[in-house]
Amino acid sequence: MLRIAITGAAGRMGRRIAALAIEAEAFDIAAATEMPGHEALGRDVGELAGVGRFGVAVSADLPNDAEVDVLIDFSLPEGTMKFLPVCRRRKIALITGTTGLTASQQAEVADSAREIPILQAANFSVGINVLLNVVALVARTLGGDYDIEVAETHHRFKKDAPSGTAIALARSICAAVGKDYGETAVLGRGGQCPRKPGEIGMHALRVGDTVGEHAVHFGALGETVTVAHSAHTRDTFVRGALRAAEWIGGKQPGLYNMQDVLGLR
Repeated sequence: MLRIAITGAAGRMGRRIAALAIEAEAFDIAAATEMPGHEALGRDVGELAGVGRFGVAVSADLPNDAEVDVLIDFSLPEGTMKFLPVCRRRKIALITGTTGLTASQQAEVADSAREIPILQAANFSVGINVLLNVVALVARTLGGDYDIEVAETHHRFKKDAPSGTAIALARSICAAVGKDYGETAVLGRGGQCPRKPGEIGMHALRVGDTVGEHAVHFGALGETVTVAHSAHTRDTFVRGALRAAEWIGGKQPGLYNMQDVLGLR
């Protein structure tokens, strides 16, 4: 049985990871953590997830006596950076879906991947990861005459914009057509700003409790091709993360993503 630890155990993703991991009976939750001072500290992870008492209390740090194979991290950048060196020191594989990392933080993740296996993805949905391949194919096939716009919608509580998934979609397109994301992407528009040839427009909406919607529009004079994905529940991401956790067990150090898990790269 795979021994996992869950960071951000009281968060929306953390609770569902715990719930589905317990229900699957293929995982042993060895530890669950939350930020220092959080009201969930000391609570049972199973009760917190709404599936009954499990016998593991939420703590602020990864207990020294906890035997962990994989740490699953859907927290904030500061949380990821807190546990990254812990995983590196204790040789624990890391699954992380944290977005909004700075360039220096991302460099630290890449450096750590020289010593432990790390699977990092902006989105753990199987459908989205297939979509990353699809938009690259569409962009290459349609060619440069088509304008490209990426639009995403998430819940009102999401902190970063555009979403990590929207950026991943744009980067996939850029890689497919030989462009640089930093030079190509335009974040929103305002005032008089006519569209420039070759740019990729990035647009973010924050509405209510929307789980996640992404659409990529390819438009020319005469037609528009739209490729889209809607997540109806966070369980979509949780199932992908648990699938990734099972896959990464026993892997060599390296920086992996969901394309590797699905055999798409």
